[in-house]
Amino acid sequence: MTHMLRPAVLTAALALAAPLPATAAPAAAQCPWTAAWGSSQMPLNGDDRLPEAARRDVTLRQIVRPSTAGSELRIRLSNAFGEAPLVIENATLARAASPQHPDLTAGSSVPLRFDGKDRVVIPTGADWLSDPVRMAVSAFDDLAVSLHFAAQPVQQTGHPGSRATSYWLNGDRTNDNAFAGATTTDHWYMLSGIEMRRCGAGAVVTLGDSITDGRGSTTNGNDRWTDVLARRLSGKRAVVNQGIGGNRVLLDGTGPNAMARFDRDVLSVPGVTHLIVLEGINDIGMLTRDAPATPEAHAALVAQVTGAYAQIVARAHARGIKVYGGTLLPFMGMEYYHPAAASEADRQAINAWIRTPGHFDAVIDFDAVMRDPARPDHLNPAYDGGDAIHPNPAGYKAMGEAVSLHLLK
Repeated sequence: MTHMLRPAVLTAALALAAPLPATAAPAAAQCPWTAAWGSSQMPLNGDDRLPEAARRDVTLRQIVRPSTAGSELRIRLSNAFGEAPLVIENATLARAASPQHPDLTAGSSVPLRFDGKDRVVIPTGADWLSDPVRMAVSAFDDLAVSLHFAAQPVQQTGHPGSRATSYWLNGDRTNDNAFAGATTTDHWYMLSGIEMRRCGAGAVVTLGDSITDGRGSTTNGNDRWTDVLARRLSGKRAVVNQGIGGNRVLLDGTGPNAMARFDRDVLSVPGVTHLIVLEGINDIGMLTRDAPATPEAHAALVAQVTGAYAQIVARAHARGIKVYGGTLLPFMGMEYYHPAAASEADRQAINAWIRTPGHFDAVIDFDAVMRDPARPDHLNPAYDGGDAIHPNPAGYKAMGEAVSLHLLK
């Protein structure tokens, strides 16, 4: 199902003010907190972690782009996978001069407080909200969150697939506009959400794997399919990307499995009204990556993945959330998974379940949009990012335009 709208271009200045006093204005207090941006958190290992030189007495600056406008916001920090408390010594919020550079717009930096204090200790396994800050933010403004910490826990928490550049310098440089000489890293750390007070609008959460996370999109280009969808919505609803590269529905791999992270990444997102699920291709691929599987194992996988979908729908419906199923994209020809006919049969069986009326509230048929008309078990060459499974920016544009906006009213 495809519905085309031209993206609206929003331009407005970002005016930052001081943190809110203890009592917010009555008008603002009447509006609920709603997610404006988010990223799925996972335990970081290997090269995904901050290097040793950035583990102690470091300021980390991260650039994010909320997809809705608001005048009051707060930041959500995460130590979800830390094995020790995480201490933030100081934090600021500012307008980013550009998503490609760490520079701040002069005079835009304001302190973030935690119960009125500069310093916060986030317990093991927990998230923590900043105090609200009054500011005028337009949809798609680039914001810079600067965090000075004394030391990272050995087990770090973050999001490797940021498709955005972060920057770090030693010492407390939270108010340093230029951030000259900063070291770069294309990951996010500890920053799991931005929330705004908004009346009459909700958030769309997209639960998925690397295709939702945006592998193959442009670093700092904000051209994932979720970004395309957000721009089409023109700030009327936020789109919160909860994709993790390599993620599976049933088993842990790259990050906790979708069922294990469902409460944190979907149900706990404030203001979520709609959920789009696009996940399962890694479950199919991993089944036979190292050795063939029996017909019984293939049948069991299909039953377990579709059973998990039914669980997601039931649990979301209990919270009043509408759930839309995205059909799985073709991946024949991918070298890493080297899928055979049995894997393609699994994909077709899962897609048939997704398309069956009554299983989801509606279907977004990404498969129909993205497959090669000449070889339907392959990705369309015009949309192939080069590995037969991940779309290129043109493919992500087609995916973002395949979502009917009528579903998100």
